[in-house]
Amino acid sequence: MRILVISTYELGHQPLHAAAPAAGLRAAGHDVRVRDLAVESWSDDHVVWADAMACSVPMHTARRLAAEATRRARFVDPTLHVCWFGLYAVAATPPPEDSIHLIAGEYDDALCGWADDPVGSTAGGPVVEIGRAPSTGRPVPDRADLPGLDQYVHFIDGNTSTTVAAVEASHGCAHRCRHCPVPVIYDGRTRPVDTTTVLADIAQQVEAGARHVTFGDPDFLNRPAHSLEIVREMRRRFNDAGTDTLTFDCTVKVEHILRHRGVWEELAASGCRFVVSAFESADDTTLEILDKGHTTTDAAEAVELLRSHGIEIRPSFLPFLPWTTPDDVVRLVDFVADNDLVANVDPVQYTIRLLVPPGSLLLDVPELADRLGDFDFVSHAWSWRALDPAVDELQAELAAIVEADVAAEVPILDTYRTVRAAVFSALGRADCRAGERGAGMSATTAQLRDVPRLSESWFCCAEPTDAQWGALTAVSPSSTGR
Repeated sequence: MRILVISTYELGHQPLHAAAPAAGLRAAGHDVRVRDLAVESWSDDHVVWADAMACSVPMHTARRLAAEATRRARFVDPTLHVCWFGLYAVAATPPPEDSIHLIAGEYDDALCGWADDPVGSTAGGPVVEIGRAPSTGRPVPDRADLPGLDQYVHFIDGNTSTTVAAVEASHGCAHRCRHCPVPVIYDGRTRPVDTTTVLADIAQQVEAGARHVTFGDPDFLNRPAHSLEIVREMRRRFNDAGTDTLTFDCTVKVEHILRHRGVWEELAASGCRFVVSAFESADDTTLEILDKGHTTTDAAEAVELLRSHGIEIRPSFLPFLPWTTPDDVVRLVDFVADNDLVANVDPVQYTIRLLVPPGSLLLDVPELADRLGDFDFVSHAWSWRALDPAVDELQAELAAIVEADVAAEVPILDTYRTVRAAVFSALGRADCRAGERGAGMSATTAQLRDVPRLSESWFCCAEPTDAQWGALTAVSPSSTGR
């Protein structure tokens, strides 16, 4: 079978979830071509070549783009077999008449099964596989068809910019945060990726020029012993072998940052430069509704704990929910300033609006149920309105500010000040701290430090940007069908 594997978006990284299935399908005897529409343009010629197309949909943004890729592919070849695989394959099910096979969770074996029998597999309906079989023996992700690492996200530390390797030490999550798509599929379970496979994938990306590693697990400390084993071996192979220092970042819940406080000294010594953590809100009631497992005080403690080991934190926020109040937004911008986080927060984080896909664990929460509107079949999510209309208007205003500032490369401190001023102006309030170092910021914040970061903002539950749609709207070099 000639199979076209499509990736559309993987947080700016060279897509692991295109390289891994490519390796598995080739090992099973299939002829595979891989295209990453995050950096490559669409071509009808790829569809003309293929017997089947498999689209990676690890997040909402990718799923939206995959729908357009499928539409274009089916226009070229209406008989083309199509499969979507990944976290969002089942969370946003397309109309049945599209005849798309859907695989969520640990997709490796089911994807190869579909490739062997696409008609029979699709007739069997969606597959949710949480991977009870061990991951040992899986082939190392095959990155040969993908553009070079230099075309993807870079790690920036002061004046230094280096290419990045992207791997995962585990899948799933031990927690069931209600707004997150992971527990919808994994229901509190985690699955380790074989240590040998992870290290071999890191090694091939280091060989290709990577000097920083991003661990993309939903929570790197879901399995702390497993993760530490990988970090220790990574340090032994690369940092203790006289080569250039290999740094890394990972994603960890506030709860786990504090629970496993004893690991940070070793992780810092092994090259950990920053940690992504889903703070979500500075309102404890909201954190309780979302079942985050931490408080605002805990989040502030996590910042200080990591900084005591020389590790910065890059918080992600979910500031706009149906029950958000004006005071909640004020508390968030104050929290950022009070904890010297202005340089740590990507401006897009001030604008994120709750996404409610099918199956969301929030659908049974009264605070959301009372605000739900119609299901939007274009975005494949439930619409909702804020209890206070002014909050919806504020979100739209902040999104416009941030989009314009990012496009114009406005310094992050200036964007924060503009966002802060807009929050107080829209809510008809005077910023009582406006005179304190130009918007209530600490002395350190007012003189922004260099904070290690990636060159692309971290967000996974947002609509595609115009640039992301561009790869699918470019003129194809061929318009011939089969």
